[in-house]
Amino acid sequence: MSAGEKAKAQIEQVAGKAVRKTAHALRKETMAAKGAALEARGKARQGKEKAKDRFR
Repeated sequence: MSAGEKAKAQIEQVAGKAVRKTAHALRKETMAAKGAALEARGKARQGKEKAKDRFR
């Protein structure tokens, strides 16, 4: 897993979780969904990079 992609994945996951939790506290469901999507994108990026590493 390249360092840049690993960092992007972690940033997306942390930012998504922060947005989601803040939105839930403010009862903003649309923003919570966007945060959850950002978190999921980070997890998907991390999974993709781990799969690439397995085939090397």
